[in-house]
Amino acid sequence: MPIRMPLLVFLLGTIVLPFNGSGTLRGADRPNFVWIVSEDNSIHYMRMFYPTGAPTPNIQSLAERGLIFDRAFSNSPVCSVARTTLATGMYAPRNGTQFHRHIRPAQLPEDWRMFPFYLRQAGYYTTNHVKTDYNTPAGRGVWDESSRKATWRNRPEPDTPFFHMQSFPVSHEGSLHFSVQQIDPAALKTDPDSVVLSPHHPDTAWFRYTHARYLDRMRDVDEIVGRMMAQLEEDGLLEDTFVFYFGDHGGVLPGSKGYLFETGLHVPLVVYVPENWKSLSPLPQGSRVQGFVSFVDFGPTLIHLAGAPLPEHVDGRPFLGPDVTADQLNSRDETFGYADRFDEKYDLSRSLRKGRYKYLRNYQAFYPDGLQNNYRYRMLAYQQWRRLYQKGELNEVQRRFFESKPVEMLFDVEADPYETINLAADPAYADVLRDLRTRLQQRVKGMPDLSFFPESYLVEHAMNDPVGFGQQRADQIARLVDVADLALVPFDQAAEPLAAALHSTDPWQRYWALIVGSCFGEKAESLVPAAERLLDDPELLVRVRAAEMLGIVSAIDPRPTLHQVLETTESPVEALLTLNTVVFFHDSIENRFPFDIESVQMRITSSETDRRLEYLR
Repeated sequence: MPIRMPLLVFLLGTIVLPFNGSGTLRGADRPNFVWIVSEDNSIHYMRMFYPTGAPTPNIQSLAERGLIFDRAFSNSPVCSVARTTLATGMYAPRNGTQFHRHIRPAQLPEDWRMFPFYLRQAGYYTTNHVKTDYNTPAGRGVWDESSRKATWRNRPEPDTPFFHMQSFPVSHEGSLHFSVQQIDPAALKTDPDSVVLSPHHPDTAWFRYTHARYLDRMRDVDEIVGRMMAQLEEDGLLEDTFVFYFGDHGGVLPGSKGYLFETGLHVPLVVYVPENWKSLSPLPQGSRVQGFVSFVDFGPTLIHLAGAPLPEHVDGRPFLGPDVTADQLNSRDETFGYADRFDEKYDLSRSLRKGRYKYLRNYQAFYPDGLQNNYRYRMLAYQQWRRLYQKGELNEVQRRFFESKPVEMLFDVEADPYETINLAADPAYADVLRDLRTRLQQRVKGMPDLSFFPESYLVEHAMNDPVGFGQQRADQIARLVDVADLALVPFDQAAEPLAAALHSTDPWQRYWALIVGSCFGEKAESLVPAAERLLDDPELLVRVRAAEMLGIVSAIDPRPTLHQVLETTESPVEALLTLNTVVFFHDSIENRFPFDIESVQMRITSSETDRRLEYLR
């Protein structure tokens, strides 16, 4: 583990780097870095990682001269949050960047920067072509150039070391937003009859065509990687340049992007190790790495490879460099994931994978994964999946996406790679469950995780300094986690502390006690009188959660309260959170509470609320 130096010392220029004999710092004295990033693809679509994937000979060639990371993970299953994690080297729920996309950008502390800034301070030329999509301002000094014209070829001197990042949208989710009229199996390179579908997906012609079409997109990605490597070789730079190829998060068939399953987080990563810098790799070229690496680690790894000290604030750990051994690399065995808002759709889940076991904590388990998200449902396969569910034509595994979730899930992802068998209730795995549950509890408290406050409260109070806000309220967040985790014990044990939380002077304890009541459903009937009193709570979102819980247990019609909040609130984020509950009732509770949105006169809207209103109309 490298020694972390104070940021002030770093900025004063006390960086020890190798020099050539003349005393002049040259590019050849330090490695270059290139990131080739494809969008929205997990390991499941590439044959070198998964037997049913597409052939990718150029990426395979790159791997033969580098390292294949069999356990590389995005920390978030969606673009802006994943890319912000990459850029900052920090867990997003710690710095307020966990929502896709930001309603109000989170500000990092004044002396904290995205990792390319530290490469620039070390003399690197940094370029990005072209996608950023951060949930925090990039700030000054991060990129020498970020544009469609950005390239390492524009660096000021041939000997200037460089970092270049380039993103390619050919594999983005939007590539699967085709119409019925555009379906043409004969135009595909991949035979739809040859694909192996996820057990979560119905075996239909549309799903097969969609899957085959996406495997063709991975062939396109492979050609792009080949062209990028050829450019580096043409420029005589290949043997001084580490090249990372990876996906920007998982995806993209239904139920993957936006969800904390392996299909949403487990990304392909291949690192080309240049001949002149083999000493910085702990393993020989062609090795398959078994250790876990996550997006928080990527930036710190480049800083370390450049010979610069790590800033103290990053969460990640370098996985390449002179002091990283093979044993250290292969012994890494944990990755942490987070999922919050995706466009207009809210949910709150966290995941922790340790070794072969994956723990998922669903804090709002009553929301189905299939809750409406307009962009997701542009895909014909998504639409068909929901129609088949509504017609009762899916099997038990296939229909889970549209039903409420367990509050916690445990999977053996080596034996069950598509996470179909929840082991959380199996006594044989009680010790594993307890260990991973405790580890995740410690993570969200220790961070501390800002998502235990609703986003509207963070937008109003925290975004000028989310890190400081969380640190000042760490004890309060820990108490909110304890209330939320009452969902993990039998209701007869939870009832008394939940009743106390419903009477708390902290509105967010009341808020979380109601969410837990909704998770228990009809078991929480004894909480109904206390919840009914909260329909007039001073905090509008507490009223929403009270109406939500009371509607779930069929104690009241929740629509009058939701209607009142929508017409009262002056916060577009509060309105968006309320509309999430409206859509949940409109679609998911046996259609008992259809909502007449035309009768609501909202004071304020936003682009996100407009998506909900468009759907409800």
